Order: sequence, then C-alpha cells, then structure tokens
Amino acid sequence: MLVGHLGRMGVYGGPTPMTMTAKRRRMQDRLARLPGVRPVRRPISPGSAGQFDLYYVRTGRKSAHPLVIIPGGPGMASVQMYKGLRRRAAAAGLDVIMIEHRGVGMSRHDDSGADLPPEAITVTQVVDDVAAVLDDAHVESAVIYGVSYGTYIAAGVGVRHPSRVWAMILDSPLLSRHDIVIVRRAIRRLLLKGDNPETASLAEKMRKLVDAGVMTAAATEIIATIYGYGGTALLERQLDLLLDGRQLLWRTLCRFATPSNLPYRYEEDLVSRIAFRELDYAPEPDGLPLDPAVAERNTHTQTATFEDEPYDLPAEMPRFGWPTVVVSGGRDLITPQDVAERVASLLPHAVLLRLPTMAHSALDFREPAALAIAGAVFRGEVDGLASQASALDALPPRLALRALRMAIELLAVLEGTLPACRPLRRRISSA
Repeated sequence: MLVGHLGRMGVYGGPTPMTMTAKRRRMQDRLARLPGVRPVRRPISPGSAGQFDLYYVRTGRKSAHPLVIIPGGPGMASVQMYKGLRRRAAAAGLDVIMIEHRGVGMSRHDDSGADLPPEAITVTQVVDDVAAVLDDAHVESAVIYGVSYGTYIAAGVGVRHPSRVWAMILDSPLLSRHDIVIVRRAIRRLLLKGDNPETASLAEKMRKLVDAGVMTAAATEIIATIYGYGGTALLERQLDLLLDGRQLLWRTLCRFATPSNLPYRYEEDLVSRIAFRELDYAPEPDGLPLDPAVAERNTHTQTATFEDEPYDLPAEMPRFGWPTVVVSGGRDLITPQDVAERVASLLPHAVLLRLPTMAHSALDFREPAALAIAGAVFRGEVDGLASQASALDALPPRLALRALRMAIELLAVLEGTLPACRPLRRRISSA
C-alpha cells in the first residue's frame, strides 16, 4: 500500500530506539499539560501484567457522540500534529477526541522509559485502545472518522466494538492487502495508457521516460503525489522538465517526499511492524512500470514480513448497521476511487462522496471539506451530503498548502529557464 505524501519530510533510517531522554521528557511533559490531554492505563500486550500510559486529547464542548479522529500512517501522532485542526474543529462546534497511537509520540514508552516491545504493536490492540479511551471518557458511542490507514482501524472498531459506533467516516479508505492490484491498475491506466482525456498527452511523455529508464518503478510515489496535489498540469510540466534533461525540482521533490521520524509528529519506526506484518504494505513487485510496491520497499526499512490480515473487512462490512460516509478523491492514486466504490458497495448504509479534484486524505489536504463533512455527520445530516459533493470539492485547501503548491509551480517555471543537459527528447529521437 502506497502511503507517502508531501506532509512527511526528511530521510528515514529504520527503527532506532527513542528512550525517554531529558529532551524528550520535556516535550512529553509540555504536551501532557495541554488542555484536554490525559493518559489511560493500557496493557502492553494481551495477558501481560505490564502497562503503559496511552494518551488521548479531547477538545470542544462535550457531546453524546463525539468525533473520534484516527489519522493515517501508521505513524502519525495526534496530540501535537493536529493541534490546529482540533482548534478549528472546536470553533466549528465539534467535540473531538484524538488518540496518540501506541508506539508513537506520547504513547511510545513503557513506565521505565523504554520503547514498547514488538508484541505491543498490533492492529487489534490499537482497535481496543479506541474502546478503552471511550470508556475513560464516559462515551457510549461516537462518530469514528478514519483516514487512510485510520480507516482500517475505524473498521476494526466496527468489527470488535460495534456498539461503540454511532456513525462512521472513511476518508480515502483502504480495504485489504489486495488493494495493491487496484492501485497498480489505476496508476497505469491513468498515467501510462492515458485512458482519461486529461492524461492522454501526459501518458505519452510518461512512456518515453519509462522506456528511457528515467521514470523507474521506485518513482511511483512521487508521481502519484505530484498528480494528486498538482493535477495534470503540474505533473506534465514536471515530465517536460525531465524530457529536457532538467532534474533539479524532481530531485528536490523526491528528497522531501521521503518519510522521516519527526518526534511527536510522525514516528513510524515501531509501528511499521503493523504496516508490513498485518497489512502487507510492501508486497512482491510485479515487474511492470510504476509499481507502488517497489516505491514502498525502497522508501522504508522493512521491519517484519507479512503474516496475515487481522480482519476480513469484505466479509465484515455488510454487517455494519450505522450510517457511513465514504470520502474519495478523484486524484487519489494512493487509495483510488475504485477502492472507495467497493467499500461503499459493501456497506448497507453508505453515502459515497466523490470529490473530483481532491487527492489522498481530505483531513490532511482538504481540511475545510473534511470539517464540513464531519459536522454534517456529527449533526446527523448524512442524507444531505451526496447533493453537496460539488460544493465540498470546491472548498480550497488551507492557505499553507495552497502556498506550497504555488511555490512548486514557481520552481518548475524557474527551472525551465535554466540551462539543461542534452534533452532526453533529442536522445530518444536520435536513438
């Protein structure tokens, strides 16, 4: 499963112990003093006597059915990473609970300050943590909002704790380890075959770069990111730069799209065990161009081999008895619309919201739309959402993301004015 995006920056170096140093303790204590933050004692692993502090935060006026937001990853932290989101959600009248995923950020350590052991990191324990937090917060049932990987955890709550679900939002959902087949097909149809009128000329350029060995399978993640957040125009401009022998912007984007451990924001080193062992994020490559499996294997240090999925969601979802909104972006090549459509077809009370110009994750990259959707579900107004799809799609990203896109577009224009090496177009035509 392809999970990267421009929000994760740096260089990833594999699992590195992060014992509770003095610097980390100061950060932990500062976050623990934030309003609404509190720990709940949880078993380190099933049947063990050892426990640790799992942290969560609640923001906004308390209600009967709060919004429990589960970010993507695994690896995204909640308390520090989403402070602004919770503030804006509270201003919109929402009661929000976010849980610091076990093995990440504030929930990373046992009582001695050591990292949680591998046996502590499983999907089922994460799912049961959600129920334990609801118990601690005296909440009988909630609106469960999952994003990407978080949709699998949200669905897991539906499987193991159905009485705790009042409604559900699945934003850019994944369904199973077999999604990789759909992802490959979507990427290749759009960007290699050009079966969409908007990408026909783009696909021709992509094929030339693949044939020349410039566009390798490992580049799939950055290509999906550029298309998702910049559309066909920005991606085609990038391909033109590569065809002209200009690689400055391309190398910059590749470097900044590589995931890293950022303390209390994004820490995947421990929880990548879930990604590989239970969800098969790095399946066997199929040997064809633009394979996200190669991108995943090259980007991450694999910490476990695949064993088995914890749930059979295609068999379980038809039993979900609550209203569910499935949100899918038309430019999402990480969890494409075909996956969302299958998820919606399995759910007995589903509303599928297709947002044509959105990429992966409304919560992270179309926050105004995400909060509007969450607000409607929170108020019990699910039935009216389908008619609002166009208006929701028209809501812009937050200013910081718009500025980032404009900066990338400007850099592409500037690079086009710089001297280039021998253009690839000329080398191809003379071959």
